[in-house]
Amino acid sequence: MRYPFDFTLTQALYMSKMGRQSKRFPTVCMLEPLYTCNLACRGCTKERHTGKLSNRLSVEQCLKAVEDCGVPIVSVCGGEPLLYPELPELLAELIKRGKYIIMCTNSLLAKEKLFGVIPPDNHLFVNVHLDGMAKTHDFVTNRPGVWQQAISNIKECKERGYLTITNCTVFRETDVDELEALCKLLTDIHIDGILISPGYNFENSEEDVFLSLQETFEKFKRIRGFIDKYKITSTPAFLDFASGKFDVDCSPYSTVNYTPNGWKAPCYLIGTEFYDDFQTFWNSVDWSYWESHKDPLCANCRMHSGFEQGCVQRSMGKFSDMLQLIKWQFSG
Repeated sequence: MRYPFDFTLTQALYMSKMGRQSKRFPTVCMLEPLYTCNLACRGCTKERHTGKLSNRLSVEQCLKAVEDCGVPIVSVCGGEPLLYPELPELLAELIKRGKYIIMCTNSLLAKEKLFGVIPPDNHLFVNVHLDGMAKTHDFVTNRPGVWQQAISNIKECKERGYLTITNCTVFRETDVDELEALCKLLTDIHIDGILISPGYNFENSEEDVFLSLQETFEKFKRIRGFIDKYKITSTPAFLDFASGKFDVDCSPYSTVNYTPNGWKAPCYLIGTEFYDDFQTFWNSVDWSYWESHKDPLCANCRMHSGFEQGCVQRSMGKFSDMLQLIKWQFSG
């Protein structure tokens, strides 16, 4: 299976329940306990690698945010979550509440802050960001040797029993043949999943490494061709969308983002407003406007965080697409 059965069932039951109640609902909480990071990647926003450690959320604030939005899945990101001093307590409390956690990390601190500190659990995915083979990944992270450390830590994660996945952002520099070579390498390591999504030039990124819309279509047509060979967790429908085969509305509300500054609106990528409480955030954003992705800021965006839910819902509305989705889920 592309995802563990219990994870898939929990998500499916939640989406079925919420879909009967409302057209719009969150599915994932993008929880950023801190902005502090130990890298300054070329594709990242400035505040996400210059934040002070003192400017971080408490465990209580994090847990309240997750409970307020009610989602079953929490993406713990940042910043670098392994720098968050209260991370072991936060993860333990989320697991106690039955939440599934995708911990997004560059893995550089895994030996000090993960191994022997945070035990493996079937509710915890260690999600290592990996944007290509050594030359490309070290270029994106703006530091030599990061790729080798990440691969070493991925191998150790697997040896220690962690559910281990990777998140690959496709940039202008990305060579698709190289990306397939990475997928093969990760498959040989017995990775539990590979998420692939196009990069997008959001508001505060300082370097032009991002794809135009046409470049996205061209690269993802080729990526779509090898989805069945590797445990790629981007759905067939999303990869078809990223290839330009069809269009869907954005679902900015599907991945709600809580940060040291509050709930970020309208989305994780281009948010300019922050709200202290979830209900004010939810009721204040003009979702219908941002769904259209016609705002100039959204012109080149095909990000997984905004469009995967719409692609899945589109698949569920057509029998042949639903069969393709089911076959995909059980084929990995």
